[in-house]
Amino acid sequence: MNQADIYQTETKKPLADYVAALDAVATRRGFSIHNRSNMAMADAYRANNLPMSSDFDLHMIQVCKPEKSSQSFQANIERAPLMPKFIVVFSKDDATQVRFLSYRKELIASLVPGDAQFPESLAQSYAVIREMIDEAL
Repeated sequence: MNQADIYQTETKKPLADYVAALDAVATRRGFSIHNRSNMAMADAYRANNLPMSSDFDLHMIQVCKPEKSSQSFQANIERAPLMPKFIVVFSKDDATQVRFLSYRKELIASLVPGDAQFPESLAQSYAVIREMIDEAL
């Protein structure tokens, strides 16, 4: 049984337009993008003097719902390693590709034992993020 899933979808929207649409959807739903200024990986590589082709456009977008995460961390700081949620967006085959990694409840429970509420709470967050991804398409 897989303990993790990668949600995959695509859109014909240009990457920048999809990212803007996702940002609007996330904001409307109470989420924020933590790394708005450094989600473009080509810029991060170039800032470290690493060669990168001009058409490389991978974006790693970290989303968070501060209202929920602040309560979650206060309930159990051991949840922290599983809290970062990244939506990965890139161009491929004349489309904008979108990927999102999520973990199954069983894996979450095994990684944060003794925390009965966390697996369901995190699963709900994953479901909302998948909805946001689709709404931005």
